[in-house]
Amino acid sequence: MEKRTMNAKSTPRRGKTSTAGTHKSPMAAAKSKRPQTAEKTKQPMGAKPPLAAKKASQPKPAPASKPAPANKPEPAPRVAPTNPRFGFVAIFGATNAGKSTLVNRLVGTKITIVSHKVQTTRMPIRGIAIDGDSQLVFVDTPGIFKPRRRLDRAMVRAAWGAGGEADIIVLLFDAHRKIDDDTRAMVARLADVPVPVCLALNKVDEIEKVRLLGLAQEMNALGTFAATFMISALKGSGVEHLKHYLAGAVPEGVWHYPADDVTDAPMRILAAEITREKLYARLHQELPYAATVETTSWKEMGKKGVRIEQTIFVERDSQRSIVLGEGGRAIKQMSTESRTELTEIVGRPVHLFLHVKVREGWEHDPERYREMGLEFPKE
Repeated sequence: MEKRTMNAKSTPRRGKTSTAGTHKSPMAAAKSKRPQTAEKTKQPMGAKPPLAAKKASQPKPAPASKPAPANKPEPAPRVAPTNPRFGFVAIFGATNAGKSTLVNRLVGTKITIVSHKVQTTRMPIRGIAIDGDSQLVFVDTPGIFKPRRRLDRAMVRAAWGAGGEADIIVLLFDAHRKIDDDTRAMVARLADVPVPVCLALNKVDEIEKVRLLGLAQEMNALGTFAATFMISALKGSGVEHLKHYLAGAVPEGVWHYPADDVTDAPMRILAAEITREKLYARLHQELPYAATVETTSWKEMGKKGVRIEQTIFVERDSQRSIVLGEGGRAIKQMSTESRTELTEIVGRPVHLFLHVKVREGWEHDPERYREMGLEFPKE
């Protein structure tokens, strides 16, 4: 039993994980039940793109809140929306554009890891949020870059696959970067995607307005965007405006998740991702990109909490020594940091045990790709 309540860390909103979609892509299932989104058109910022009409059945009411303490009035259950909307929003962009930070901000709690190390996000992670009568599923995709290895190709393929199943795409561009050939190629390919694409210039806090306007004009000259936004995913400026716009842009349709869900990723995967984040944060320079983490055991212990065993896989003995650290200090510190965060997420004591193993050539093992939710490239 892995489903657990996730507590929002920087917002009063609370949510939980969902077991939906662990075997079949919910995006594919949702799109098979409704007509395609209308063709993308150029619109001013804040305008709503045309949407395909759809008869939506009345959604099931959200489950009632848990009984409140006697000294506090019980909160009223959320009223089901009369005109519900539902849609998948894929967040696209180059590596380190701030996609994971933006998804966490839009959802209101941490559901995907953040790291300075490039290509941290390896598989699409979905976060669920509500704005008015709309339920939005934000898909944090792996960064778009030139793949060199088998794992790279799997990640880039997963990103484009998520974009193909989305109802709307947000292209996130780091405003500190220059427009290069890779950016032009990405925008050109997005022109062939049959859904609206919005442009969001990120990290705009310390950039002059004149420069930002010039950058926006240059990007819009490369492709057709339904709307353009200037945001700071880290500080939150402009993010609510973007979220509200997307809420009005997704198609009419019933909600697919309970009102308090924040992600459909199993806790076993989220736990492994949290530890991988700590691993990269501590050993960013020393550890190769290929290291990975798997949750090998999850045992419920009642009032005592949960016992989690995880294995950190590296490719060589020398890398194992780096992860362990002198006297085991490095792995002990990572275990403490990961356990502290997992305790907040699970809401109960967590007993975490980390192991380090050498697994040579794991990048060429199809089973490892299946465990990460990726399709194994044959070439």
